[in-house]
Amino acid sequence: MPRPIEAIIHQPALAHNLQRARDCTPDAQVFAVVKANAYGHGIERVFEAFRAADGFALLDLDEAQRLRDLGWRGPILLLEGCFEARDLELCSRLRLWHAVHCEQQIDWLAMHKTHEPHRVFLKLNSGMNRLGFTPSAFRGAWTRLNALPQVDEISLMTHFSDADGPRGIDRALAVFEEAAADLPGERSLSNSAAVLRHSSRPGVRADWVRAGIMSYGSAPDFPEHDIAHWDLRPTMTLRSKVLAVQALQPGDSVGYGSTFVTERPMRIGIVACGYADGYPRHACHGTPVLVGGRRTATIGRVSMDLLAVDLTDLPQEGAGSEVTLWGQGPQGSVLAIDEVARAAGTIGYELMCAVARRVPVHLDPLV
Repeated sequence: MPRPIEAIIHQPALAHNLQRARDCTPDAQVFAVVKANAYGHGIERVFEAFRAADGFALLDLDEAQRLRDLGWRGPILLLEGCFEARDLELCSRLRLWHAVHCEQQIDWLAMHKTHEPHRVFLKLNSGMNRLGFTPSAFRGAWTRLNALPQVDEISLMTHFSDADGPRGIDRALAVFEEAAADLPGERSLSNSAAVLRHSSRPGVRADWVRAGIMSYGSAPDFPEHDIAHWDLRPTMTLRSKVLAVQALQPGDSVGYGSTFVTERPMRIGIVACGYADGYPRHACHGTPVLVGGRRTATIGRVSMDLLAVDLTDLPQEGAGSEVTLWGQGPQGSVLAIDEVARAAGTIGYELMCAVARRVPVHLDPLV
């Protein structure tokens, strides 16, 4: 019998969340962002649910090749562009759109021999200070690209650093609008947070939006808003079972380092899940978990293969009970990945991407 832990990828939830991006931005086209192997879900597993997207956005050429192998013939955007000159050969062969964020990438294009000119997305650094041309250099970069026979269409893009919080997008949007004023080409501005929080503002939706973390059932502005507020659904469930039950008396300790000591009689369940499965070792005592669809919490340290949960107030649960570490539980119960991540001092993105290869993954398919 295999170890009882497994991850479930919910295609109906993926399709629903993508539609939510459309609902928020009805006049825009939607990129389904599938970087990092679709945020740990697996490109091949999310593809059918995301077929309704207008395009896909990612980072790696091998992931772009996988999409083409799946039969996708529409747009694919490389969000960070090419990493070396020879990448442009594959861009030509796979018909990829790609970001241009530095002068070196323009130099590579100028030397590239191609029969069909490329569609590029010229990126502005509007305050994130990661990738992109400064506002003072943006028009010069556009002029260089526009003069190249290797370039067909130039789109304009930026990335909001504070769309999920109180600083908002006003400053970044003003920087973009000034730098891009009167330049032709489609625009791509909005990430998930901007789609959900700012899409009613003129110009923010632009021509293309990039639906990233919202597509995977995580609220980009948690804890201010949760997935229920945004009508998003969990797309990944990590679940296991209780292997054994221990009856503890006051003064007993739990786990390595005896970091948790009982003050009252307790009943605890030992669950087949640990940090080698991708569950965060630094999840503190009290991290939420569902047992049989009812909420309880972890106790003690997470070890490599096991963790402990409090069953004191769940007398009906015991060995063999289903444990939902995050995602969709039994009887319609839900434990949002954002809640688990917050208790562990991280974000839902990291938990999705960290599920270990040893965890079997199964598909909840579209009907």
